[in-house]
Amino acid sequence: MKSLFHMAYHVTDLKHSREFYGNLLGCTEGRSTDTWVDFDFFGHQISLHIGKPFETKNTGKVGNHMVPMPHIGIILSLDNWLILSERLINADLEFEIPPQIRFEGEAGEQRTMFFRDPSGNPIEIKGFKDFKAIFEA
Repeated sequence: MKSLFHMAYHVTDLKHSREFYGNLLGCTEGRSTDTWVDFDFFGHQISLHIGKPFETKNTGKVGNHMVPMPHIGIILSLDNWLILSERLINADLEFEIPPQIRFEGEAGEQRTMFFRDPSGNPIEIKGFKDFKAIFEA
């Protein structure tokens, strides 16, 4: 049985978060109050609450990169990943790790990109040609 994932975390400003998640990433806004807002994050629910964002450090060694830990992320089809990466590049988004291919020619080959939301929360977006390859070793 497939389930939906929910994640709640802190942001420092709801207006900037709405612009980033809603306008730039294309996520649909859901319920909200003066202190939090929900988004449909590519089919999953995130709840952004006013507060101090979680501390992160680049301690996750993946391939040749040290990636921010912890981080949130989503896996898209390759076609949707390419569309989103082009939109983010055209918006001059600052990337921690720019769009690229990881593990090329190996099991689990994927596209990836890392960036931060306006509050500094790290986000990874992966793209796979075939979702069956996600868990290949």
